[in-house]
Amino acid sequence: MLTRATIDRVVAAALEEDAPWGDITSETLIVHTAIARADLVAREAGVFSGGDVFRAAFGLTDASIDVEVIVEDGEHFEPGAVLAVVSGPARGVLTAERVALNFVQRMSGIATLTAQYVAQVAHTGARIADTRKTTPGLRAFERHAVIDGGGHNHRHSLSDAVMAKDNHLAVLAQKGVSVTAALQGAIARLPHTTHVEVEIDRLDQLDAVLAAGVDTIMLDNFSLDDLREGVERIAGRATVDASGGVTLDTVRAIAETGVDVISVGALTHSARALDLGLDVRVGLE
Repeated sequence: MLTRATIDRVVAAALEEDAPWGDITSETLIVHTAIARADLVAREAGVFSGGDVFRAAFGLTDASIDVEVIVEDGEHFEPGAVLAVVSGPARGVLTAERVALNFVQRMSGIATLTAQYVAQVAHTGARIADTRKTTPGLRAFERHAVIDGGGHNHRHSLSDAVMAKDNHLAVLAQKGVSVTAALQGAIARLPHTTHVEVEIDRLDQLDAVLAAGVDTIMLDNFSLDDLREGVERIAGRATVDASGGVTLDTVRAIAETGVDVISVGALTHSARALDLGLDVRVGLE
């Protein structure tokens, strides 16, 4: 969940990074009485995300700046649409401009890409989910954008749920520990509300994991035929999560194998920043 406290903390750090000793360009060129009105304009179609973050960039720079966000997070827009209007002291508007744009372009790019994936699987029961392949420090922002695009969040952090991946299983195998016994022991020690997911990369690993009674099984880098067989063998005893190299070209066929979830790292690590611009008009008051 993207809270106000998280927004303020991250945006304040970004503003400090961008203007550690003030904005000397605006302070030397723009008289302090200048008032600016700026329109956030879409240069291309997309899905909007980051309205509260955009607003915070200006508000933390100068509390007297007014920001009217016209479209809601998750709303589709077309080229030329005015997404928000900013008005107030010109120095503050110009100081906050780049940070505000960086965040809203990034978040809207993620939301737009997510919506494209969601559209590809809309005829199936599969949901599109993100991964922990996020920009350090920006996970809450990027995950909010995934939700705005119609996707779903996987576990937020290592503290949220148990997820035994290939390297965990490799360590168990090296120690000669039974995967089934290890998982059953972990489940017995966990609170009953804690979700347990296990990643496998071969069908011959499936029975041992199923026997442990886990909640979700991730089929990683499986062929379409193996995904179909995995879904059939799991037969509703666990949620089936497909992952590994998923693209817009392959996601539809993956969804049609009957999996429940498709985890897509590209939503956050490969999304292109959307082309949004801030058109500023400056005058004297």
